[in-house]
Amino acid sequence: MTMILASTSPIRLQMLTAAGLVVEPVAPRVDETSIRDALVAEGAHPRDIADALAEMKARKVAERRPTDLVLGCDQILELEGKVFGKPETPEQARDQLCKLRGTTHKLQSAIVAYENAEPVWRHTAEARLTMHQISDTYLDDYISRNWDSIRQSVGCYKIEEEGVRLFSAITGDHFTILGLPLLPLLAWLGTRGMIAR
Repeated sequence: MTMILASTSPIRLQMLTAAGLVVEPVAPRVDETSIRDALVAEGAHPRDIADALAEMKARKVAERRPTDLVLGCDQILELEGKVFGKPETPEQARDQLCKLRGTTHKLQSAIVAYENAEPVWRHTAEARLTMHQISDTYLDDYISRNWDSIRQSVGCYKIEEEGVRLFSAITGDHFTILGLPLLPLLAWLGTRGMIAR
């Protein structure tokens, strides 16, 4: 059985391969923005939105690869009940970071596994991140220096890069913050006998 990552995220693929897993990335071709916006309009909880998007990605790829184990992942950023998406412009990134600074927001990271084109396991984990009251000058310089990288991030930052300087406190699993609850996944794979422990 081939293990498939229903994602084009380089960091998720890197986490899995660094853990010694052999994974094939396959683009799920899902309109995440439309699905997320529809779920937000329905009043869905951010945790449920992350889970629904992760399942949608896994299902789309599993329909094409039913004999493989397919992993779908997604991450939602929530601040005081509001859900944020990836910025499309530096101006959107600035607006979002202005809203996040001086506050604590949550990241909900979900993973859903499909086998035989059916969901067989899921997990959602939460992390809380408190951002400094960063200055306008630093904020503008940060976005200018890092735009090409942070444009792919739901929070407009990457803690594995300069973005770690934005924070005064972080509570939660490092892998959850990066967008994939890796330890629960490895535990599940171990109990299934799919990896050695």
